[in-house]
Amino acid sequence: MDLGRVDIILVRPARAANVAAACRALKNMGVRSLVMVGAPEGLDRPEARSLAYGAWDVLVAAQRRATLREAVAGDTLVVGTSGRPHPGAWTPRRLAAEAAERMGAGRLAIVFGPEASGLTDEELALCHVRVHIPADPEHPSLNLAQAVLVLAYELRMAGIPVPGAETVPRATAGDIETALDDLREALVGIGYLNPANPEAILAELRALIARAGPTPREVSLLRGLARQVRWAAQRIARPAGGDDNLGPA
Repeated sequence: MDLGRVDIILVRPARAANVAAACRALKNMGVRSLVMVGAPEGLDRPEARSLAYGAWDVLVAAQRRATLREAVAGDTLVVGTSGRPHPGAWTPRRLAAEAAERMGAGRLAIVFGPEASGLTDEELALCHVRVHIPADPEHPSLNLAQAVLVLAYELRMAGIPVPGAETVPRATAGDIETALDDLREALVGIGYLNPANPEAILAELRALIARAGPTPREVSLLRGLARQVRWAAQRIARPAGGDDNLGPA
């Protein structure tokens, strides 16, 4: 795996010290891309600089984004970390083994939530895969920098390039979300989705699409399908005598 195509995303980190220590862990493992959604105060203080010893450049170059959806829009595989065990959660080692194939020629995002509460259910719903570090149940809590280091280490160990390996282009998270927006409109229009709560089914559709690891062409087909469904529904609903020569948009 090319570690230059890995984005570490910190969502609402509470303490500048934890962010600074995470920067050092990232540089230790050869990962350079850091994105923050809601940066804490104090990142410019001497204490933070000391904890980011030798890795201040990672912190200075960190990108800022307003929302998680915006932060992962350019990534093809989005991984959410969780301190809570989950039946479908991967271990960091499984992620390292399978990420390269799942992300194709695109980018991998690993998302870490706030230290005290973790990612919300809505934020985890934007992630294609959930990862849980199987720490000792008697003391499973890791601080942010420790968790970042564990994930980055596993990726580094699996990152030895395979000569001649073929990479398949994968659709970005932004492309998938746009397709889901189209599907939401189409499926609400034909009565398949409850307009008051479409996310209940869309979350499952998002997970299904993410497991498939679609190419940009395949996502384009989904968007075309949604447009055709909307057109067909409008044609059926058109009063008698309407213009039947209109084609799909």
